[in-house]
Amino acid sequence: MQKKEIIQALKAMREKSKERKFTQSVELIINFKDLDTKKPINQIDIKVTMPNPTGKQGGGKKLLFAKTKDFIEEVQGQFDRIIEQPEIAKLKKKEIALISTEFDILLAEGPVMIEVGKYLGQQLAPKGKMPKPVQPSKAMVEQMLKTMGNVTRVTNKKGKFMPLVQVVIGNEKMTDEQLVDNAMTISEAVTKELPRKHQNIKSTYVKESMGPCIKLGATEEKAAEAKE
Repeated sequence: MQKKEIIQALKAMREKSKERKFTQSVELIINFKDLDTKKPINQIDIKVTMPNPTGKQGGGKKLLFAKTKDFIEEVQGQFDRIIEQPEIAKLKKKEIALISTEFDILLAEGPVMIEVGKYLGQQLAPKGKMPKPVQPSKAMVEQMLKTMGNVTRVTNKKGKFMPLVQVVIGNEKMTDEQLVDNAMTISEAVTKELPRKHQNIKSTYVKESMGPCIKLGATEEKAAEAKE
């Protein structure tokens, strides 16, 4: 995927866009080929730090493991779920498995990290879901959530693993340069995960939430046909 191709596709996307009453997301779709997605080696599930915030609300569902009551009250509205220290040892395997798939951002107050590692580490660690330690400070939590909000999960699991990934790279109010940077970052991260790298990529598209898919390289293809 080349920068020039993305810029041309974004231009075509904007030209074909209809004005909506809301800010549309911009998505990148990468279709794969010659890939047996039933094999674990071809199942993509990675976290990518974007150079520019995508505007996607909050960066995913957030979970906090905590001990201090005052701290819990201060940050109550920042998280989708807060698990207090006495609850950690009581969590069942099914609950832990749900935590590992349902939540994208996990933090833990320093004093409970040992218990999280003891009771949940065996299931969370292999999936890269061990929480990041945080001091009992509302300001520090807000800063960490802001930073981690730039992290986007990229996976080809849509119920089952599919031969494509579809990722929000920003919104229509962002500049082409910002969208290009995010698109290139996603493309490079995904390509590294593929066994045959670029040879496993069939096609790439950009689209707005309610708009048509615009294929990258379509302009060059039409130019080549015109010459023949």
